Amino acid sequence: MTATPAELPARAVLQATGLTCTIGGAAIVSDVDLGVQDGELLGVIGPNGAGKTSLLNLLSGLLPATSGAVQLDGQNISGWSPHRRARAGLGRTFQTSSVFGELSVAENVSIAAQAFLGGNLRLWQPATRIRGRSERAGAALELVGLAGRAGIAAGSLSHGDKRKLELAILLAGEPKVMMLDEPMAGVSAEDVPELTELIGRVRRERGATVIMVEHHMDVILQLADRLAVMHHGSLLLCDTPQVVMADATVQEAYLGGAL
Repeated sequence: MTATPAELPARAVLQATGLTCTIGGAAIVSDVDLGVQDGELLGVIGPNGAGKTSLLNLLSGLLPATSGAVQLDGQNISGWSPHRRARAGLGRTFQTSSVFGELSVAENVSIAAQAFLGGNLRLWQPATRIRGRSERAGAALELVGLAGRAGIAAGSLSHGDKRKLELAILLAGEPKVMMLDEPMAGVSAEDVPELTELIGRVRRERGATVIMVEHHMDVILQLADRLAVMHHGSLLLCDTPQVVMADATVQEAYLGGAL
């Protein structure tokens, strides 16, 4: 079951239409129509191998589409490189931590802020640019609760704090859409509630638009406005969590039986 155009958000910030990727004759992602509204958190769920991460890779440009289109704020970005999409406002985290461990927490976020502001990290720069970068990085670290650890090496952080740092790096670039690929992966059970609350707070305080792939159903049900269910590379259903969880096809294909 694929969402029809009438079911797509009326004013989607990010929208995929007929998005397909075929590798070696196999459809990794097949004919997906999916959009996310401004300020919405769209959860993407499905069993292992359903095409969830591949969908994010197609949206971010890391995986080339065989057919279909991706639009950001109504502009077709289908042929754009991952770097150009990121500069246009598509922020992305990955299942494995991607921070620069040898740099400080503040330096990791400053690099992202500098990329957003333009220029480079050379020593001699206008004071206004340095101040703007520092203020942007500091605000992001304050929001995720790492301002007090700005000077330590990022590699010394716990896995949960590295996830917070990755969010700060995204926020420093002021993305139009944040794509989070299993942010709870590898996070200890006792840290999951805090990280869940943080993602919710980022949405409230920044009005963030989020697409999140996550296996923790309690987390995704707590945060998501809508759920998109991927199965064998296709979009099985996209609707409110209540509708999705009550759907017999979803229960059979993904959850293994009635809830």
